[in-house]
Amino acid sequence: MRAVPLVLLAGLLAGPAFANDSTAELGAGGLVYITTDAVRMKSEDLFLSMNEVRVRYEFENVSDKDVTSLVAFPMPDITGSVDFMEAVPVEDPVNFLGFSTTVDGVPVKAEVQQRVSALGVDQTALLTALGIPLAPQLDATRAALDKLPADKWDELINRGLAAPDEFDAGKGWEKHLAPMWQLSTAYYWQQTFPAKKTIIVEHRYTPSVGMTAGVSFASQDSREEPYFQDYQRKYCIDKAFLAATDKATGSGANSDYLLEHRLDYILKTAENWAGSIEKFHVTIDKGKPENLVSFCGEGVKKTGPTTFEMSASDFYPMDDMHILILARPEAAQ
Repeated sequence: MRAVPLVLLAGLLAGPAFANDSTAELGAGGLVYITTDAVRMKSEDLFLSMNEVRVRYEFENVSDKDVTSLVAFPMPDITGSVDFMEAVPVEDPVNFLGFSTTVDGVPVKAEVQQRVSALGVDQTALLTALGIPLAPQLDATRAALDKLPADKWDELINRGLAAPDEFDAGKGWEKHLAPMWQLSTAYYWQQTFPAKKTIIVEHRYTPSVGMTAGVSFASQDSREEPYFQDYQRKYCIDKAFLAATDKATGSGANSDYLLEHRLDYILKTAENWAGSIEKFHVTIDKGKPENLVSFCGEGVKKTGPTTFEMSASDFYPMDDMHILILARPEAAQ
């Protein structure tokens, strides 16, 4: 699909060096499995919003034999840091996107695998043996690290798993241990695709939405920065969108304070399936009629006060989807 500018006014790569009032989005996508010529994706119907992602697939086994394969939903990796700024929508150490799936309407009992790595080395067994939660974003993980003896602090620091975090929060100097590892999580299950039949797989989850307080490109000077050129390419920002942004954030009576919301969806996972997607459809919901939204697309139609849709036949994903929404704090949802 060729990327063309699209601006939908009121009526997830390189990015800016955001300040501490920003959170980074974590791009998630669809299902993956071992590539086979026997199973093709007849259709993918996608709904994207700041609150929910829903996907409905039709998979057809075109062969004369049943095909059983391991199917996986890879969650986005989470990387710890001293100042953790990634947007994790659900307070759950494992299912941090609230992922669920059904096959022909029946809930799937998926298994989960989590792996921790630092400096390219799998360190899952070490953290498990120490009784440290694997999720670097949780307060419980930092609390468990703080309780380790000094020799274990040194070991984790030397392995690239942790870093000292020292600060004064008004109660005197404190020293803590911050998780620095990367957590990889995948849900998976064995799926049988019956010969010459079609099955319907649906899943939904809460997206990780990156956010910036204010608009990072509100000033004219900011639009000369290299990161803004990346923004323009990623979200197909054009002059009309910038004019609407200027009007909304200006000093006039109708000006307003806007927040950036960034949502990524990984489309390239569809490359695992045989051939192209016979029928592809996506609905993007910007949340409120007054919100501003920009993204790259082709053949987009406005179908409601907040919704926009695209359809394609024999679709082969060449790029992932990146959506930028500007909204007042009270109008973000």
